[in-house]
Amino acid sequence: MLARILLVPYLIAVAWIVFAPADDASRVTGVVAWAADFVATLGIPRMPGYVVLEFLANIALFIPFGVLVRLATTRLLWWAVALLGFATSVTIELVQLSLPSRFSTVSDVVANTAGTAIGWVLVSILSRESRDLTTRTADLIDR
Repeated sequence: MLARILLVPYLIAVAWIVFAPADDASRVTGVVAWAADFVATLGIPRMPGYVVLEFLANIALFIPFGVLVRLATTRLLWWAVALLGFATSVTIELVQLSLPSRFSTVSDVVANTAGTAIGWVLVSILSRESRDLTTRTADLIDR
């Protein structure tokens, strides 16, 4: 139940980040430019560094989506959650086509879908580990 509640403010925050004018959204996403500048001081050219960091930031942005959808709808299989992340990302990119200060990219769809799948996998691993720990603890108590 909590995951369903948290999904709403998460989606509102994502909508603000992806649909706000670029100047406003850069207040949140400006950390990518800052990180690219920092990486450039280490000798990695800013532009390839920025592209990689932006891709990783898009993955990170959608990991909570996969986590929350997995927790909110425990019966969905990984591919259904990944497909939902894909559809959500495609919708975002299509809307961004009509926004003058935003840019649509296929790499965002790939990164967002990957982030969604990673979120699902993380919850699955952690819940499996939790079940295993509970089983081992119960076995120890029974002895």
